[in-house]
Parts: sequence; C-alpha cells; structure tokens
Amino acid sequence: MSSSEVLPLRRHERFRTAEVEEARAEVGRAFCPHDLRVVGRSGRLDARMHGVSFADTGLYYLDYGAEVVITPGALEDFYLVQIPLAGSAQIACGREQIISTPQLASVPAPMEHLAMRWHEGNPQLIVWVRRTALEDHLGKLLGRQPRMPLRFDLGMDLTTPAARSWLGIVDMLRRDVDNPDGMLGRPLIVKQLELLLTSQLLLAQPHNYSSALHGEDAPRIAPPSVRKAMEIIECHAAEPLTVEDVAEAVGVSVRALQEGFRRHVGTTPVSYLREVRLDRVRAELKAAAPGTLTVTDVAYRWGFFHPGRFAIAYRERFGEHPSQTLRG
Repeated sequence: MSSSEVLPLRRHERFRTAEVEEARAEVGRAFCPHDLRVVGRSGRLDARMHGVSFADTGLYYLDYGAEVVITPGALEDFYLVQIPLAGSAQIACGREQIISTPQLASVPAPMEHLAMRWHEGNPQLIVWVRRTALEDHLGKLLGRQPRMPLRFDLGMDLTTPAARSWLGIVDMLRRDVDNPDGMLGRPLIVKQLELLLTSQLLLAQPHNYSSALHGEDAPRIAPPSVRKAMEIIECHAAEPLTVEDVAEAVGVSVRALQEGFRRHVGTTPVSYLREVRLDRVRAELKAAAPGTLTVTDVAYRWGFFHPGRFAIAYRERFGEHPSQTLRG
C-alpha cells in the first residue's frame, strides 16, 4: 500500500511506534499476549495499528513496517480472519501451513498453536470475532449446540463468490467506521451487522460443520446400531465404558461401530463419550450452589482423572475454564 493511499480505519489510530516492546504490548492489549521479533534485512520497526471493536466483533488495520515473527500460541478466546492488503505472510497453525496473500486470507483455529512470519510490506486488515459468540451463533443456525469446537480451514480463498460477498460486508463496515455520520453509532444496527458478518463467514469459509450447515447431511439418518450406541453412551456416561463394551452391547464389531460413528455422527465413539461427559460436567457446574462442590470432584465423577488435560478439553469445548462456569 503506497503512502498516497488512504489507510483503513484512519480515524481510529491505536498506536504508531518504532519500539518492539511498545508494539508487542499494544497489539497484545487488542488481541492476546504474544512474542514479537523483528527479522530480515532492515531490522527496523515502523508499526501502526488502527482499530475499532463492537460487542462481539472488531475490525483492525495492522502494519509492522518490517519483517516480523509473531508467536501468540493458541488464541483460545477468539477467531481472526487476517487479510493481507499487500505482500505475504507465512502462517502455521497446528499441522497446517499456508502462505497468505491478498488472495488467500488466514483463519487460525483458536485451540491450535499459531506462529506467523509477516514479510515486510505486508499490512493486514483483521476481523476479530469472539469465540463464544460465533459458536453460539453456529448452534442457532444448526438448531443444536455443536459438540466439537468450530475449526475453519486455515486458508480462505478470497476469490470465491461467497468470500467476495463476505468481504463486501467487511468493506461496508470499514467504510462506515471511517464515516463520522455512519450507522455504527446505533446499537441495533451494529448488532444486525455483526450477525450478518458472522453468518456469512460461517457460510463462506469451509469448516468442520459446513456439511451440516449447508444441509448436506440432512438425508443421512444414523442406522439403528449407531443410534443405540449413542443412547448407551448417554445413559452410562458416568460409568467406566469402553468402545468394546458399547460394540458388544449393540452387537457389532468395534471396527463397524467406529465406521458408523465416522459416517453418521462425524466423530468417534470415544470422542462422543468425552463430549457427552463434558456436557454433563458443565451442566452440573452451572447448576451448583456456591461452595457445595469443586471442579475436581465433578470432573472425577464424570471420568476425567487428569486435571490438566480435563481443563484443556473443557476450555476447547466451551471457551472458558471450568472454574469460570462454577462461579457463574
């Protein structure tokens, strides 16, 4: 982007600095704590951020003015759509890696480790979405609460018609933010635009619920053996239960049961059991009177014997720590 062009969100400058620590702190305040290092030939930072946040979404312009390595780890509480306006960036999230360009945005999974290398000349427009809000909205569109965390494909092809439609909504928001007499001073309109932005994102970018959201799974009905296995798991989730136990009770082989779950439920029997148990833990924590129980007691009762792994699984599933649920 040349200096003669008007920068996005120009009325909402957050900072401009040549100091790495100041840039790290300011960007961390907007998103999350992270490590920031300047690399490459120049070694000189010229960072600036513009940004505005709403109830469950935000829009940011970020340019480091140098080649940098950014390592936030897992984002945990929010989703980002990072759109290069020029140049390129290397994005690694979990086991996926892409080279992000103005034609290919990145949508990191909040529960996966994220590491990035933004090349010099790579300003980005970033859409921030609160994780709980997006997953709740997905549940309303599906008509059921998602059992597994929402995970988008890392690369977002911005040349597709659906992505271009979503970009049109982003651009409308951006232009209105820069208009002192725009619509965004009206809370009701802001809420409607946020819902439009998140709905179109869920429809435009492939994710692990895309088939269900687009109705591709509607004609698929689980066979009796799978339905019976699901009932057994739900009725006996508090008891010691193995895949072999469930397969024997249903009268099929373990392999057939696993294949049936994969085809008709989109997960494995073990994962389904874990999700049912996590749901039961959450229900018990939410219903508990203050001081009547502990997170560890409830987790143990539902078969989670490793507190650290349980806490990670719970946070990935619900976007908060179990102690936060217990406190209401």
